[in-house]
Amino acid sequence: MTDMITADLVDLELDLSAETKEAAARSLAERMVALGRVTDLEGFLADVAAREAQMPTGLDGGIGIPHCRSAHVTEPTLAFGRSERGIDFGAPDGPADLIFLIAAPAGADDAHLTILSSLARQLMDGEFTGALRGVADAESAAALIRGDEPAPAVAGGSAGAERAGTAPGAEHEDDDTSPGAAEPFRIVAVTSCPTGIAHTYMAAESLENAAREAGVELTVETQGSAGFTRLDPAVIAAADAVVFAHDVPVRDKPRFAGKPTVDVGVKAGINRPAELIAEAREKAARGETTAPTGPTPVEGTGDESDGYGTKLRKWLMSGVSYMVPFVAAGGLLIALGFAIGGWKIDKAPSVAEHFIWTDHTSWAALLFQVGGLAFAFLVPVLAGYIAYGMADRPGLVPGFVGGSVAVTINAGFLGGLAAGLIAGAVVMGIQRVRIPAVLRGIMPVVVIPLISSAIVGFLMFLVVGKPIASLQSALTDWLEGLSGANAIILGVILGLMMCFDLGGPLNKVAYAFAIGGLTHPTDGSLKVMAAAMAAGMVPPLAMALATTVRGRLFTRTERENGKAAWFLGASFITEGAIPFAAADPLRVIPASMAGGAVTGALSMAFGCTLRAPHGGVFVVPLIGQPLLYLVAIAAGVCVSTVVVVLLKGARKQVPSEPEAADAAEPVAEKVPAAV
Repeated sequence: MTDMITADLVDLELDLSAETKEAAARSLAERMVALGRVTDLEGFLADVAAREAQMPTGLDGGIGIPHCRSAHVTEPTLAFGRSERGIDFGAPDGPADLIFLIAAPAGADDAHLTILSSLARQLMDGEFTGALRGVADAESAAALIRGDEPAPAVAGGSAGAERAGTAPGAEHEDDDTSPGAAEPFRIVAVTSCPTGIAHTYMAAESLENAAREAGVELTVETQGSAGFTRLDPAVIAAADAVVFAHDVPVRDKPRFAGKPTVDVGVKAGINRPAELIAEAREKAARGETTAPTGPTPVEGTGDESDGYGTKLRKWLMSGVSYMVPFVAAGGLLIALGFAIGGWKIDKAPSVAEHFIWTDHTSWAALLFQVGGLAFAFLVPVLAGYIAYGMADRPGLVPGFVGGSVAVTINAGFLGGLAAGLIAGAVVMGIQRVRIPAVLRGIMPVVVIPLISSAIVGFLMFLVVGKPIASLQSALTDWLEGLSGANAIILGVILGLMMCFDLGGPLNKVAYAFAIGGLTHPTDGSLKVMAAAMAAGMVPPLAMALATTVRGRLFTRTERENGKAAWFLGASFITEGAIPFAAADPLRVIPASMAGGAVTGALSMAFGCTLRAPHGGVFVVPLIGQPLLYLVAIAAGVCVSTVVVVLLKGARKQVPSEPEAADAAEPVAEKVPAAV
């Protein structure tokens, strides 16, 4: 770590320049910029904020480790700051007083990443963190972090150790393990996080410390950015249980099939390792086989305290997130087919039997038919990955089978939702059944798919499928008959949902409802699709316009984000407004909802239709009543802009932090990153 951190990258009085985590990251990043380690300050901070949005980087013991891989980083760099009053990085035990900003290039070499992983493990050592709290000057702090000198005995060492705590889990005793036991309990573990730089290795260190205290033999596979070395198959075979502490999918997960398994997020591995080891032992004692203890890593593993509502939302979002690419590909291909070949292209013969290379209608038919095939996967993929979100890989087969049954009986989008939830529940139920050890190896690949597919097929064909198909048919008829006030009310509701969480679960529910109607398009369902897309374009366009007409109400970072929001909004990427909402949700979200409701209502009132499920202004030629459609979007954008300007203007009656920051010198700017 010789050249990774120097005294110039250390700030022992971070309080003087930062009060928030965004400002702390900016202050430390400016030191990297001054040394030429970072080429674009705002771009790098945007990458840091995006990583922070995935999961807070605060850890128990007063530690904050904002970090990311970024194309704006020239070489692996580490900056360190110390804050006397502490800065909130989202840790359960309170603010962090030790802040490490880790910057890794997009193509960082394995050697440097290995060094960073070593630092991450050191942070689990109370003596090391205690020494950092007591070190007197920047040069000594840099040397201590580099490992040039051992951790000194400082006056603040004991206090620092008390703040950091002993190694996680060290305070727990395991009464079931005898010190002289000939056959210790064996656990294999896998740790991983989105960037694979810090949390991955800290969780590994924490689990190893807790295992030693409990008298358990534990071997960890760290799946970090520097690659990973697979556990010896013999070690896995000999293990009595498995612990997954991860926020990205475990690579080669079938290796661990048939073992009692604890499946949690990576932070749980850092903060409560002793509990995980105890839970693994309890599952082994009960003879349980592989079964997730919470939402799978498809959408991020949740805490055990998550209620059923939270879990249900994550399961549904799992299915929707995998379905959307099929929507974009299939829907746009179908729309292009109509645009090139006209509205009768759906009656064209199969291109496998009739294709003329010089005839544009043959090419249109090709696009339409390929798009149709992609669209045919929507419901099975939705159902399959809802089941996957609930029960992991064993849920895929019954989920896809149930989704296909939903298509066969015309149960549509609602049938897919039901099939996925039923498939996941059936698999989870089967996984809880105690079975002989000799059968555990074939359960995930033979027994569970066989039994669960049969049960799901029976339920979908003969029990719940037909009522859902009738409901789907009634819903389609209702949409087809919408007119006047009813249609406008539906447009308002769709607009509010699309703009409430800006790409989050409620937005996705409204969007999934809209694209579900495209599988069997009618005039009513095409109006719904048009209203949903129009409303979803409003928030980023409104924020872009607001930063243009009243820039002084926004921070410098927000004004930069506003430039990108023009294109994002025009492309129907509602998430382009998230940086603004994250910085000021109480003003941005209500303003966005107001504009979205207006646009949704006007789109329905104008009778605008849309056959493409995505594309924004770039698919205007495929929209019915295109000029009125643009008028509806413009009206909503103006409403949102006016509301957000008024709300922010009212707040600005008293001089605020962003204004004071903009008045300062550029290098000393303290505006928090807007994500």
